[in-house]
Amino acid sequence: MTLRALHEVLAWVVVGANTATGAWALAANWVEPLRHRLMWWAIGVAQASIFVQVGLGTWMVAVDGIDVANLHMVYGFVAMATVGIIYSYRQQLAPHRYLLFGLGGLFLAGLALQSMVNVTEPPEATEQVLEALARQW
Repeated sequence: MTLRALHEVLAWVVVGANTATGAWALAANWVEPLRHRLMWWAIGVAQASIFVQVGLGTWMVAVDGIDVANLHMVYGFVAMATVGIIYSYRQQLAPHRYLLFGLGGLFLAGLALQSMVNVTEPPEATEQVLEALARQW
């Protein structure tokens, strides 16, 4: 399996894991039996998968020279920052921690999906923009 193929597969793991753990944490907010220690481990694994994914992507851009859209990289780094923000608010929002991690997990899944949509910039769109700018000058 190539690094690129692994990156593509892991993208779906990031989406699925963060969606599942986000939904689990949201449900645990209202259904007490769902509040289990395993949920926190699952959330940790789901959020750690983001760092692995961004690391693989960074390696492919820096070492292998693969070109991707700037927004693709932005969404990856924003996802990493979001994990830090969620983690930093866990004490302040302790009474609402299930909502924090639930909504945070779904937000992370959304960032991952948006990053997958923005892998490459359509060449024809870029050419059209450059032509329009050239006509204005």
